[in-house]
Amino acid sequence: MDILANSLAETVSSFKMAGQAFGHFWFIALPPLLYWFFEVLWMYHIKEAFWASNNWVLLEVIPPKNIERSPKPMESFFNGIGGLEKSFTNYEIYARGEVVDYMSIEMTSEEGVVHFYMRTMKRNRHLVEANLYAQYPDVEINEVPDYINNVPKFVPNSQWDVWGADVATTQKHHAYPIRTYPSFEESVTGKMIDPLGGLIEIFGKAGPGEFIWLQWVIKPTKPDWSEKTGKELADKLKGREKKKEKILERLVRDITDVITNVPKFLTSPVEFEAEKKKDEQPLDMRLSPVERDVLKAVETNLGKVQFYTKGRCLYIGKREVFDKALGVAGIWGAMKQFGDNNMNGFKPDGDSKTSAYYRFTKTRLNYKKHKLFRRYKNRNRDGFSTVLSSEELATIYHFPDMNVLSPALTRVEAKRSGAPANLPIE
Repeated sequence: MDILANSLAETVSSFKMAGQAFGHFWFIALPPLLYWFFEVLWMYHIKEAFWASNNWVLLEVIPPKNIERSPKPMESFFNGIGGLEKSFTNYEIYARGEVVDYMSIEMTSEEGVVHFYMRTMKRNRHLVEANLYAQYPDVEINEVPDYINNVPKFVPNSQWDVWGADVATTQKHHAYPIRTYPSFEESVTGKMIDPLGGLIEIFGKAGPGEFIWLQWVIKPTKPDWSEKTGKELADKLKGREKKKEKILERLVRDITDVITNVPKFLTSPVEFEAEKKKDEQPLDMRLSPVERDVLKAVETNLGKVQFYTKGRCLYIGKREVFDKALGVAGIWGAMKQFGDNNMNGFKPDGDSKTSAYYRFTKTRLNYKKHKLFRRYKNRNRDGFSTVLSSEELATIYHFPDMNVLSPALTRVEAKRSGAPANLPIE
């Protein structure tokens, strides 16, 4: 007991001494400890204030009836949107919370009728419209109310259910490209099979009381993303990867090397050999045909404008018609066509997927559904995100060509034309 009492007394005395020391030097020790927390809270506050000060507009884009071109014009559209990227001063970042403007591109099925939407800041509306009209002169663009208001504000509830997930990629490195529209061209006829055809057919199968929403929230990356992060993958595929070795790992490696070579030095004369050169065979000789194709696809994709991309998919329906076979299996089955087992593809993100197991499943499941619905409504970028090029975005979001004959697709029936130049002016 005496030993325990003495130990407790010493512990209390140590805490008192530490408290006294902290009382003398708190103004030196405390600010660095709290700086990180202050920065996180401050940046969150000013960024929220910055986004709240912006006005948003939702544009419905009705494509022309007879589109005879590939998604190439839409790739040019995204290249033009890349002009939103800009640099900021420290004052703009830390005092005003400014970041690069983002927008969302959305494709929906509202009870079987397919719509294309773009949600952007009001100040960027002219940029979006100008780039769309430049590529599709006959397109129709209308400002519309948010289609999310067509369902209750809180789902799921007693009458409505929801299933959804964020869109994740099959590869960890973002520089691996998905299967893009040039790969959908037939080798015999030279015609392109529209990659959105299957997805639109699934959208068209939704009936009364069913809604399918697909959302991509995008913003341009900095120009050096391809030169730094993207180049790391290209160097790895070429065998030029620079391995970052920690000091402790290097020390252990050197000690192990010395120990394993001691017997050799003791039993044989010392020889000084020149460092062996690495394999100097041509790159084409060292790579298999598939590896060459992957490297070419990665480097070609890195040469395009890149966008940070956040994808979400939601299926919402009244409980009496809710059909997971349509809203889950159908959608993700159509999304698999963008995948390539040698490169990249899409899959549901497990962390966001509306599923729960073991304990409190109903409560946890409803929480995840509410959370995913709220994030979709706010078009935020929380959760998993990836990087897609303008070509990849044009593949997953473009206006289908005239070969897609789905009756669910809304199109402009008449062409737009300007007024005659010789009209009399009074």
